[in-house]
Amino acid sequence: MTDPIQSQPVALGASRVELRVSCQNLLDPDAEAKPDAFVVLKMLTEGQWVEVERTEVLASSLDPIFAHVFSLDYFFEEMQALLFEVINEAESQDSGPLGVAECTLGQIVSQRNVTLPLLLDTGEAAGKASIVIEVEEVSSTNELVRLEFRALKLDNKDLFSKSDPFLEIYKVNSNESEELVKRTEVVYNNLNPSWEPFRVSLHSLCGCDPDRTIKCMVYDHNSSGKHDYIGEFTTSFREMQEVADGNEVQWECINPKYRDKKKNYKNSGLVVLAQCKREKVHTFLEYIMGGLQIYFTVAIDFTASNGDPRSEHSLHFINPREPNEYLQALSAVGQICQDYDSDKKFPAFGFGAQIPPDYEVSHDFPINFDPENPECDRIAGVIEAYKRCLPQIQLYGPTNVAPIINRVLAPAAEEGNGQPTRYRVLLVLTDGALSDMPAARDAVVRASRLPVSIIIVGVGRADFSDMRELDGEHGTLESGQGRAARDIVQFVPFRDFKKMPPSALARCVLAAIPRQVVEYYGSRGIAPGPRRPRPQ
Repeated sequence: MTDPIQSQPVALGASRVELRVSCQNLLDPDAEAKPDAFVVLKMLTEGQWVEVERTEVLASSLDPIFAHVFSLDYFFEEMQALLFEVINEAESQDSGPLGVAECTLGQIVSQRNVTLPLLLDTGEAAGKASIVIEVEEVSSTNELVRLEFRALKLDNKDLFSKSDPFLEIYKVNSNESEELVKRTEVVYNNLNPSWEPFRVSLHSLCGCDPDRTIKCMVYDHNSSGKHDYIGEFTTSFREMQEVADGNEVQWECINPKYRDKKKNYKNSGLVVLAQCKREKVHTFLEYIMGGLQIYFTVAIDFTASNGDPRSEHSLHFINPREPNEYLQALSAVGQICQDYDSDKKFPAFGFGAQIPPDYEVSHDFPINFDPENPECDRIAGVIEAYKRCLPQIQLYGPTNVAPIINRVLAPAAEEGNGQPTRYRVLLVLTDGALSDMPAARDAVVRASRLPVSIIIVGVGRADFSDMRELDGEHGTLESGQGRAARDIVQFVPFRDFKKMPPSALARCVLAAIPRQVVEYYGSRGIAPGPRRPRPQ
């Protein structure tokens, strides 16, 4: 899951647009339970639908309005086909989506607000269900606003416990329509909640108009999806900016029904803005142009579950006619990463094998067998070292990845908070479930606080549920080291890309890296270095 105060990079050389989605009249797959819906956005890439992002899950709603914003680069000269899949979380593994809709980004941009009927897998209409897509061009103002809210003495809506409050923030447009900007996390059993600080773009919050009305609503969360209304208030960004030098701004949270019916009604609590800070958004390219280097490290799984490399059925079999999946993944991802590394030298390690001369099991041995210099020259050198390594080792086990993650963390921890110079990306190629999941979780949580990203490519057809857990698909990653500061793991199974060109795999696993780089340095207030002069 993402850092609560994350920022998103704005690409250079393209128009950036934000898509907001909502659904209406979703089909109820179970008469006794409304769907827990989320939307997956896919883009047609070289003839294949590739997932871009997905929204949060909204429980028990036939008309969900999603807070997640899809951010895309818009190119006038390209046909950018989009597919929206509306999925019921409870049925996602057993049946098809609740409905799908297909269009182009150009259609959405030209109409600004598009309502599309949702279709079933059979091509038939999903009843009266539809999806509404709204688009806005991101302002050239690269500014974020960091906000921190808390509340005092909220009304209690629960009989046997205290309310579980969350806050929703809406931008009120000139036509009086309301656009959801942010939904906070739920603070359970607390009438005086403090919500996590978060960042939103100034454009999303108020359209860069400091006097535009901003509406805030407080609810008591219920697992049924029927949340109890506590109260609301309106403000503006100009009023929010009165927070300065330790001063706070507060509003009465008003329930209009109570105000009109109860003579002695004052309010349903107070909402306090503890922080409102404008911040410049730095882009990924600004960091790269300021001298940031992407240090790329490879880790390859040599456990016995891969099969004897001498057998053509082994995942490590060197076929002269076609590279194996390890080589295909390594080449596809590495060819792009090496463009951002000035010396083109990459440390490459293996894990889970018995290595010479004593044939003891190692989980972080250099595949060139040079502990003093594990680097290989370019990705071609990594590939050659891999091929030379195979006949010299004995595949063994178990599948432990924590040692190799910790090896990468050691130099990353030495990076100071000054001018950013090195960001490390670890590519792990593995064929199965982890044997050291608790230690791996600890390592990933530690890595989330350092300039590190981790890409995991699952080779073969094993159960990769452990990898998906590290990827944060089932909630915020936590361990004995605490809670992950940000989402740094990207997992994909290679089998999903076997029929696609290598570029599709590379785009999928590397797409999150620019965002993760900006999140890390932005959350620490670290600006890019001065832009490097062009070489003469």
